Amino acid sequence: KEFQGRSYDSMVAHTTIVFIRYIMLALESRNGEDPRTIGNLFYICCDELQDISLVDALQRIFSLMERFLQEQLQLAEAEIRKLIDYLISNLPSFFKERLAACYCES
Repeated sequence: KEFQGRSYDSMVAHTTIVFIRYIMLALESRNGEDPRTIGNLFYICCDELQDISLVDALQRIFSLMERFLQEQLQLAEAEIRKLIDYLISNLPSFFKERLAACYCES
């Protein structure tokens, strides 16, 4: 069906309707054919992952590094503490304060 309107409002309305129809058809096509949309599988998987803060992530990395240095390289506790303190001291002050408080508690 062709569009013969001459006013700006009618052209915008027609274009909007065409785009809405295209979006609806593309969505239906994707739901019917695309294997990436197997129900809510990926939504559920992503929903289960908990967001952690950067400080928590750094804390976990330091804990893993500490365990690795103890088990694999057999470094002394004092050397490991010295290395981690050096790494923390070179971080920005915001992270330095939070990590120092968390690391001293453990």
